Amino acid sequence: MIQAVFFDFNGVVIDDEPIQLKVYQDVLGGEGVAFTEADYYSALGMDDVAFVRAAFERAGKELSEETLGRVIKAKTAAHRESFKDGLPLFPGVVTFIKALARRHPLSLVSMANRSEIDYVLERASLGGYFTVVVSAEDARAHKPDPSCYNNALKFLNTKRSQAHVLPISPEECLAIEDSPPGIRAGLAAGMRSLGVTNTVSERELRDAGAHVVTRSLADWTPDAVHHVFD
Repeated sequence: MIQAVFFDFNGVVIDDEPIQLKVYQDVLGGEGVAFTEADYYSALGMDDVAFVRAAFERAGKELSEETLGRVIKAKTAAHRESFKDGLPLFPGVVTFIKALARRHPLSLVSMANRSEIDYVLERASLGGYFTVVVSAEDARAHKPDPSCYNNALKFLNTKRSQAHVLPISPEECLAIEDSPPGIRAGLAAGMRSLGVTNTVSERELRDAGAHVVTRSLADWTPDAVHHVFD
């Protein structure tokens, strides 16, 4: 039975994959690094550090730590500026999160940096619904490595232990993802998976091993989760 639900962030909670693409094109272009749409979508699941390093390597350009820091700082600022007129949250996701949180502990598991996550959660008044938030800073490697999900479950069970509540096992967890690397990370951690076609096709998510694929979280309720996965 599903006892906890783990949400990816970019492409699941917030509809910002196209925004991330545009921001990276602008920032990397300023460094003389050409960056295409195909480059971006081939790097889904990466954290900013791995993403920028891969872009410079692809362009055959050397990357100093100073330049790496400058690029990531500029990208984070531009990403935040893009939300000045409102947050592009996916339809139905806030309702789904709030409904699930009444029945299960929720975690956010993302390769975004913590400042970007916290900014959006605060703006959307969603921070209080997640028992655990794991960002790029909390994982030893980016998705599809399962360390982010392993750590999220470890942090969740630590809190449960402190509250004298029994731990949750990986097979009792549902990972909601929009990309093949994310699906693979959840599966490698031993979790069930729900793929959302916000970013890639149903076929790509199914090929990655998603147990179930949906077009929108607006169609889901806590009862639907248990009907499908239990």
